[in-house]
Formats: sequence, C-alpha cells, structure tokens
Amino acid sequence: MTRRGFLKGLAAGAGAGGALALGWRAFLKLPRFGRLPQGKRLERILASPNYRDGAFRNRPTAYVPPYRPDDGRGGVRNALFRKDELRLVPKAGEIPVVKSDLLNLDWSQDLIVWFGHSSWLLQLGGLRILVDPVFNVASPVSFLLGEPFPGTDIYKVEDIPDIDVLLITHDHWDHLDCATVTKLRERIGRVVCPLGVGEHFERWDFAPESLVELDWDESATLSFAEGREIELLCLPTHHFSGRGFVRNQSLWTSFLVAVASRRVYFGGDGGYDERFRQIGEHFPGIDLAILENGQYNVRWQRNHMMPDELALAMRDLGAKRYMTGHHGKFCISTHPWDEPFANEKAAALESGVNLITPRIGEITAL
Repeated sequence: MTRRGFLKGLAAGAGAGGALALGWRAFLKLPRFGRLPQGKRLERILASPNYRDGAFRNRPTAYVPPYRPDDGRGGVRNALFRKDELRLVPKAGEIPVVKSDLLNLDWSQDLIVWFGHSSWLLQLGGLRILVDPVFNVASPVSFLLGEPFPGTDIYKVEDIPDIDVLLITHDHWDHLDCATVTKLRERIGRVVCPLGVGEHFERWDFAPESLVELDWDESATLSFAEGREIELLCLPTHHFSGRGFVRNQSLWTSFLVAVASRRVYFGGDGGYDERFRQIGEHFPGIDLAILENGQYNVRWQRNHMMPDELALAMRDLGAKRYMTGHHGKFCISTHPWDEPFANEKAAALESGVNLITPRIGEITAL
C-alpha cells in the first residue's frame, strides 16, 4: 500500500469512528436516559450527609459476607449469550400468570398485585400506590437484555387505574421505565422517589410540584380527598444508581409505607446487612415486607441479596407476612429463572415466617 493509500484508509477509519462516537453520544442523550441533577436539586444533594466525594455512598456496615466461591455462571456476558444453557429464561406458560380487572377494584379493599420483578400495585385505605412499574423493557438495549419473559407481559399501562402515589426506589432501568411512567403521567397524583431521581421526572415533563424527593431517614405525609393520608419513610439500603455511565448521582432506597393502621415495607434492591435488624427493631410488627430475591451473583453480592441471606433478612425484620420480588420477569443475572421461587420457600421454612406467593397479576387481599 502506498503512503497516500494508507493515509486515506486511516482518514476513512477515523471518520467512521467519529461518526460512531457522535451516534453513541446522541443515543445517551435520548430522553429515556433522564438527566443528571442540577440547580437547586444539586445543591440539596451536595448538602446531604450521604453524598461524599462526588457521589452518594452506602452507609458503613459491620456485616462481612461469607466467602462464596464463583459458581461458574459468570456475569452479564453469560446472561447475554448463555441463556439456554444456563436456563435463564422460561418457556411460554412456565410462569403462572393471571389477568385481573384492575380498573374496577373495590376501593374499600386493602390489596396488593405483583406484576413480576419489582413492580407492584398496593391499595391501602382507599389509596393506590404503584411501585417501580416496568411494563416495557428493563434495559436501554432490549434486543440484548431486559425483555420480559414469554407470557409475563400481560399488563399494559391502559390496564392500570388512576394512581395516587407513584413510588420509585431507584433509577435503574428495571425499576424506572421512562415509557411506562410518561404514559401514566396524567393519571398520577404524586411521585415519591429518592433524592436526585426527580431530575429524571422533570426531564420527562412531570410538574415539579408533583415530586417529593427524600433522603434517607426523611419522611413525607401526603393528604388526599376525603381525609385519606399516607406516610412514607425513606430508609437505607446497600446498592447503587445510574442510568448511563455516571453512577451514584441519585440515591437508592427502601420505603416504609403507612396508611391508617397498616404498614408495608418495600425493601428495594440491596445486599444484606444489619439494616434489616435495625428496621425491625425501630418498626416492630410490620404487616407486610417485600424483599429482593433474584438477579443475585457472587460477583455483586454486596449490592444484591444472596439466597442464603434471605432467611436472615426475614428473621431480622420480624414482619407478619412476606412477599419477594426482583424475579419472575427479566433475566439480568445468571441463575436459573425458577431458582428464586424455590429460594423464597426454603427461606420462609428456615425462618418460620408467613410467606405469600401470588401469581403474577393475582389480586391478593391484605
């Protein structure tokens, strides 16, 4: 090749690389990625005791996970390319589902509906709370990762009643779906989310006055018509956040929801530590606790609860009843799809607790 030909090829390659970089940059600026906090919201974040050295930080923990050898399943790469070999995705019909009429629910009934993974509809005291709804995909690149399991995507936004409170635990794609929340925008009363997550909602044209952002150990009491009232307490968990390549600029959390005399705890995502015992001691007699159970891997055991820790968390909390989530709809790790269903039953038996195991879409009376 002549020197001129080499330089021409080099220039062509650089041009293609530049075009690819510009395309990638444009992709990351799509509305679905949200927006990093700015203005007064950023000022509040910078003043948070949980934000240090340019990022939100998990609270120190005395708990040290036991040594667990690598199980050979690998990480995200295997979740992408070894789905069949590792039984990561069920066949159509293997996960039981039921389509319930949610538009005509009895307002006087306290109930809960699981949509798979970490999405829930909770009705308490005549108030409707929708938690981490993902009715589309759990990834920005659905052709690689985050498509619903066959037969589990039976609910659409149109099947959901008007919502008093939208509750978001953190901004990961499998908990905060832009397409779902924007379609629901006109039918949501208030949005309650961890500090910093409100920036995404403002990017998606939610009214700032509809947003309630909480730091750990902060609470909000919201009042509605006919004297209905809900208290939401933002509590720690051990996880991380981010929708792109910048992590931990918004907070991750668990929530204690109180309406009238009932209290429901949503554990959110997070590795096991002593917070479960602390929450159980501070708030004895929680009526229902919903814990993470799925998408675990020894490689990220600090940020997701491992199967042998689920019974510990149940015992520590001391709730009257339990449900588990973070499984049953999406493949984001490398355990067999049905393993969490067995894990929750084993943990309940070991800890001696009352476990509720609804089908996806089933109305469970509280």
